[in-house]
Amino acid sequence: MSKAEGDRKLGRKTEKATFAAGCFWGVEAAFREVEGVVSTSVGYTGGTTEDPTYEEVCSDRTGHAEAVEVIYDPEVVSYEELIDVFWSIHDPTTKNGQGPDVGSQYRSAIFYHNPEQRAAALARVGKLQRSGLYDGEIVTEIVPASEFYRAEEYHQRYFEKHGRRGCRIW
Repeated sequence: MSKAEGDRKLGRKTEKATFAAGCFWGVEAAFREVEGVVSTSVGYTGGTTEDPTYEEVCSDRTGHAEAVEVIYDPEVVSYEELIDVFWSIHDPTTKNGQGPDVGSQYRSAIFYHNPEQRAAALARVGKLQRSGLYDGEIVTEIVPASEFYRAEEYHQRYFEKHGRRGCRIW
């Protein structure tokens, strides 16, 4: 039984958030450090190919983004705080890439699961754009969550499996 399943059996309410911010290995590592995050999974979403493989997504022809599905306890960490983590780990003004990774699979996107998440994401984008922190336009997509296809097992918790804490690419 996973921790998320155990928490649900104990009556603990969890919610889901899905983010894409470049290579999913670093994105997952960053969210795993957030207090209140119950579990994470890396995978593919936002495209048209059913149950794609890593190689298919890397071809930049499936329409999918490398993404992280975050299960979190909203009594410990808010969705807005997760969005702030999302902003802190990538450059949301770069279209279709982060650092050395280029292609639509590395785009910046927030995949919302309900109207409240959509509203929070839109509000946070506006706040960030007005902050003057970035010279360029925020290009982060804010789109409805679609089918999330869990990536191959060797991608899950990649940095933990390889003795790395994560990466900072910008």
